[in-house]
Amino acid sequence: MERTRIPTFETPSFSRRLKSMLGVDFYRLFHTPLFYIMLAISAMIPALIMSMGKGGGEGALYANTWNIVAADIPLYIVRDIGDYANMNMVFIFGGIMVSIFIGHDYRSGYVKQLFTTHAKKRDYMMSKSIVCAFGMACMCVAYLIAGAGAGLITGADMHVNVGSLLVAVLGKMIMSLGWASLYTFLNVVLRRHFGISIALSFFIGTGIPVIGAAALLGNNSALNVFLYGSSVNACLSGNLVTLITCLVVSVTWAIIYNVLGSAVLARSDVY
Repeated sequence: MERTRIPTFETPSFSRRLKSMLGVDFYRLFHTPLFYIMLAISAMIPALIMSMGKGGGEGALYANTWNIVAADIPLYIVRDIGDYANMNMVFIFGGIMVSIFIGHDYRSGYVKQLFTTHAKKRDYMMSKSIVCAFGMACMCVAYLIAGAGAGLITGADMHVNVGSLLVAVLGKMIMSLGWASLYTFLNVVLRRHFGISIALSFFIGTGIPVIGAAALLGNNSALNVFLYGSSVNACLSGNLVTLITCLVVSVTWAIIYNVLGSAVLARSDVY
């Protein structure tokens, strides 16, 4: 007498689950106008900055083109608008992009469908953090290309230490992971308050909280434990240590915010 075999269902591995979710999120990223609008905004920012005083002329914010990418030295306390009018502004609009991207998940009912068939909340957090970090890194590239073009058109000084410029750009792109993880966490916590999540992401992206901390603590390397601090640390006098600092801080904050976000999702109604 033959035994009836009961079919077993193998639980997909973590890598397969994450790969599947990343595939969906990247597809959604590339097929939404939001991503391309943010790229356009990122390209417009340096062009507008360099057009002030015709790049290096009277009334210009910068005499050197590459200061629209990063400051010459780490500046944690903004002395004037020129201290912050560089690639760090990408993280302000990056926060808005993350808010809208995640907010659409909840407004469209996608999250309800997702967590009905895909129970791993950490996979959702990791996928959103990685995809949004990619989006912000692309915004950094758009900013860099447009800034270089604007500098050439306006005739601004183009001299720079290429190695330090590369460190500054890579440092800010690496920090995209930390920023994206922070914004993803904020939007998971405030998932029922879309307007507040956008406003808070914008407020944090401006760096005002860290500037306030800098005003109290002074301009010192301890501020590198803050995301904004490490973003500013990626400057035109940076080196390999600067790059490692950005990497360590970005990955550390990504781990912290993904763990916290996963805990929030696991202990609350996500619909």
